Amino acid sequence: MPGGRLTQQERRQIARGLGDGLAYAEIARQLDRPTSTITREVTRNGGPVGYRADVAHRTTEQRAHRRKAPAPRDTRPGPQPHGRDAEAVRAYEEMLTTVLTASGAPLMMSRVLAALTLSDTGSLTAGELAAHLKVSPASVSKAVAFLETQSMVRREREGRRERYVVDDDIMHQSMMASAHSTAQLAATARDGVPVLGADTAAGTRLENMARYLDFVSESIARAADQARAILHTKAPDNPA
Repeated sequence: MPGGRLTQQERRQIARGLGDGLAYAEIARQLDRPTSTITREVTRNGGPVGYRADVAHRTTEQRAHRRKAPAPRDTRPGPQPHGRDAEAVRAYEEMLTTVLTASGAPLMMSRVLAALTLSDTGSLTAGELAAHLKVSPASVSKAVAFLETQSMVRREREGRRERYVVDDDIMHQSMMASAHSTAQLAATARDGVPVLGADTAAGTRLENMARYLDFVSESIARAADQARAILHTKAPDNPA
């Protein structure tokens, strides 16, 4: 029933749907489940290519067995500012993490990015992130290092500690980084044309790749700048 745990039969139906190339929303409709439930289930269990119903069911049963011991009271979501519903915030953070993971980001990087994005300050220390996510500081550091390469997180020194920061225009920075990496790939493809020969099938393929990627890179950068100028708004100052 909707809201309850997925059954083994439902998981097998999910596997069949993935095999048939169905979208998560269509699988969810057939099972009368929220789309977020299907997205989370598939993401946690190998993704759309690696999902195996029986393996997913056994893994979930084992996870549930480990959780049978009563959880400490301090594991519940803490009080939220601005009168927010703590459980609703926790559920939304999990959903955002799931969608980020489904888009291609590794799980820990998605968890760190979601936590930073949903903090009003837009910044947390390694210790704060580790406590919030219940992981080791080393895991946080590794995730931040990856996010830095995507221009989605930056570091600030705070005495002897570092704070990890997401700016209000995080999506603009990410799009510009994507445009830059796409332009680099275009240049690399074009470098291969004289190596393979401009009048060969391989050389022609590389030239076509370069032209296509050049156009995409320029289009991303131009659209990102236009959107930033039109749509960007400044967040209100946090109360003291």
